[in-house]
Amino acid sequence: MTDHVLVEADGGSRGNPGPAGYGAVVKDPATGEVLAERKAYVGIATNNVAEYGGLIAGLAAAAELGASTVDVRMDSKLVVEQMSGRWKVKHPSMQPLNAEAKELAARFSRVHYEWIPRAENSHADGLANEAMDAGKQAEAPKKTVKQDRVSPVGWTGATGTPTKLLLVRHGQTAMSVEKRYSGRGDVPLTEHGKQQAAAAAKRLGAMEGLVVDGEAAPIIASPLIRTQQTAQAIADALGGRVETHPGLIETDFGEWEGLTFKEAMDRDPEFQTSWLSDTSIAAPGGESFDGVHRRVRKARDELIAKYGGRTLVLVSHVTPIKALLRMGLDAGPSLLFRLHLDLASLSIVEFYPDGNASVRLVNDISHLS
Repeated sequence: MTDHVLVEADGGSRGNPGPAGYGAVVKDPATGEVLAERKAYVGIATNNVAEYGGLIAGLAAAAELGASTVDVRMDSKLVVEQMSGRWKVKHPSMQPLNAEAKELAARFSRVHYEWIPRAENSHADGLANEAMDAGKQAEAPKKTVKQDRVSPVGWTGATGTPTKLLLVRHGQTAMSVEKRYSGRGDVPLTEHGKQQAAAAAKRLGAMEGLVVDGEAAPIIASPLIRTQQTAQAIADALGGRVETHPGLIETDFGEWEGLTFKEAMDRDPEFQTSWLSDTSIAAPGGESFDGVHRRVRKARDELIAKYGGRTLVLVSHVTPIKALLRMGLDAGPSLLFRLHLDLASLSIVEFYPDGNASVRLVNDISHLS
């Protein structure tokens, strides 16, 4: 969990109103480390609307990080003064954006707003310009994909075309049969695991929207063999190919790798108890769940930047999939210990360009029955 963060946000419009986009970056104020980036094209809008979009996206990202205090820096005098309560929000188009930003800000114990010169806001400004550049492609004719009759947009208020992630956990391995910590150990699927992967592939092969005009949806997997084998079964069913993203790899369990829960508890009883109650603690020589969350969030942002507005198949492991569902639910780290995910299960989450999200399915294993 990151207690205190710095949010830098910006927005721009080429025409005012004109093609508009926003950018936001969340940093560690002590080290300057980038913890999250957000950018999106918002269509035809004014500078002020885009700037509020950047602020909202930045606050949402800070909330995902679990921050309690936030320092916001923007080169928009209007947004800074309105959010600080010194200026009234008179324009009707700005009032709902101001209300949404204030609702997000209320989640934190403290939010401080500071105006800075544009030259000091170059990171967020660059992201906003990248979003506007990408908007040219977004406005080009797109392939038609049949959508569900009832969209969650009307109920959640989310806007824009979401990026839909179909989250598939890999099939059975010898380690999962014996219930051993299986993180970076590169173990293959068992024969039963291959059957599970084939069943998941058949399920996805029958889903609408995964193959459009002969082109399969992107299939991205963790680099480990168990996920690669599962992903390849899906790629064979869809006629696609498997890409690899290191951010989707499982937690590094360090010295507990290959041990059962009891063996690890017998070895490090007090440490394991602390590890189970504090997601900032890493296994000996391994990785904390907070570290996994930051890594997976970065991977999600990179994939959305590359494939925004499309449906993606992500083949991964328990912890990364839980992290993505946690982001979709805007939930705390306790979800990691309260959510069960079966082998070869399917979950679905959508992320919208305005920062909203919708979890559509969790741990579906109907294809395995």
